[in-house]
Amino acid sequence: MIVSQIPLKQTHFFSSLMSDYVLEKEELRSFYNHFPSVSNFKKEIEEKQNSFSDEARVRLVNSIKEQYSEMKTSAKVSENIELLGKKNTFTITTGHQLSLFTGHLYFIYKIVSTINTAKILSEKYPDFNFVPIYWMATEDHDFEEINHFHLQNQSLYWNSSEKGMTGAFKTDSLEKVFEVFESSIGVGKNADFLKNLFKSSYLEHNNLACATRFLVNALFEQYGVVVVDGNHHELKKSFIPYIKNDLFKNTAYQEVTKTISELENTNKTYPVQVNPREINLFYLTDNGRNRIVASENGFEVHQTGIFFSKNEILEELENYPERFSPNVIMRPLYQEVILPNLAYIGGGGEIAYWLELKRFFDTEKVPFPILMLRNSALLVSKNQYNKIKKLNISITDLFLKTEDLKDKKVRELSEFPIDFTQQKNALQKQFSDLYLIAEKTDASFKNAVKAQEVKQLKGLENLEKRLLKAQKRKFSDEIQRTILLKNELFPNNSLQERYCNFSDFYIQQGTDFIPNLIENFNPFEFEFLVMTY
Repeated sequence: MIVSQIPLKQTHFFSSLMSDYVLEKEELRSFYNHFPSVSNFKKEIEEKQNSFSDEARVRLVNSIKEQYSEMKTSAKVSENIELLGKKNTFTITTGHQLSLFTGHLYFIYKIVSTINTAKILSEKYPDFNFVPIYWMATEDHDFEEINHFHLQNQSLYWNSSEKGMTGAFKTDSLEKVFEVFESSIGVGKNADFLKNLFKSSYLEHNNLACATRFLVNALFEQYGVVVVDGNHHELKKSFIPYIKNDLFKNTAYQEVTKTISELENTNKTYPVQVNPREINLFYLTDNGRNRIVASENGFEVHQTGIFFSKNEILEELENYPERFSPNVIMRPLYQEVILPNLAYIGGGGEIAYWLELKRFFDTEKVPFPILMLRNSALLVSKNQYNKIKKLNISITDLFLKTEDLKDKKVRELSEFPIDFTQQKNALQKQFSDLYLIAEKTDASFKNAVKAQEVKQLKGLENLEKRLLKAQKRKFSDEIQRTILLKNELFPNNSLQERYCNFSDFYIQQGTDFIPNLIENFNPFEFEFLVMTY
């Protein structure tokens, strides 16, 4: 049940760029194609329909069927895969790294937001089909970002000596992680489900890509989510012309650099999320994923001793396109080239770097998707919600920094105001009269008046701080209970969704966990949700 909806800006956890984007600020208008409203999808459908060929659909369907060939899935998923071959079918996509057992909660939130977007569009546009897609970032090589998750205030880590793209990592070394997970998760029907899910996903599949596809399918197959792995020979063949442009024309570097400059000039507080390289491609080998860089006589694969002349790299690209891996700048373009996609759903950081890419897409003549900020939520148990009410805390207070929350709570509990603003104003009024006298004397007297004013104002500020500190001691019990509750809901001083794993909530809610999110998330409402369970 939703108990509160908070504007993103009031949470203090979202950048000014994201706050302005969801408010549809005019200064950002040139950095995206269509704003994420239901009505604007009609225009996006028309643009994608005119650019996505029948040949691309056949290649996509055949590739996905091959990826699913060794995995049993639901009739709904199989139906959606077949639908991708039809001209009136489009995708709604989210993507993420292959985080161990989904990693943080927002992994789940991204997919739920994608499911609900497809559902809402299906109701609005019944003549079209909309398929939710989870794009596996199998070629990513940042193992340290995905090799752990948090469970009941402890961290479970997967240690591996493998290098390169994480999708190829062998899962046999996850036996030890499972042992810790099994001993930590407890007992009962929900715990047994999670144990079996972990075991079936990771200990019964040879590599991380297959394990993650199984895991996501197990959680979301009833909603028809199709899992796509871009690391595929036939799919990469479609991308060859764009890879050539990056290698020989540095298209992405030129266009994204211009856009970043425009964003910085629009608002100095907007973050630069990613910077392009002259070449935004990696080369995949059995030993790793290394950058391709220009050399004096052609190209080299950084730190490998592998070199190509211009003709040799073109031959390599034609014969083995799967060895060329797009980086964070090129991956969005690759996704939009091979999918009949209308929207990308991501977190604030992702949407921020997508906003750097529109000029690049325009140059490559690829329709730019609608950018949708995924749903965010704070999940509050009934017991925690009762504590909130008993402590007389507003939901928005909990989003304050710890010290600010303490100060606010003490001021509310105190039987007299801990605010010397009135006294400071009166003091400044007295000194304004002294300044009138000082104007008729010399500069030294005026300086003396100024020094005395600063000293006395400082004294009042110190007294206010001492009074606040004294009241904190007096109400230490209420403050401690307030901060303990805040720490429960904001572990590690972070948003719950950026720290906790879904296991903590599945243990308590079981099979209701994902349906509750499905019921309450609306990707077209750009506010932070507080939900009880």
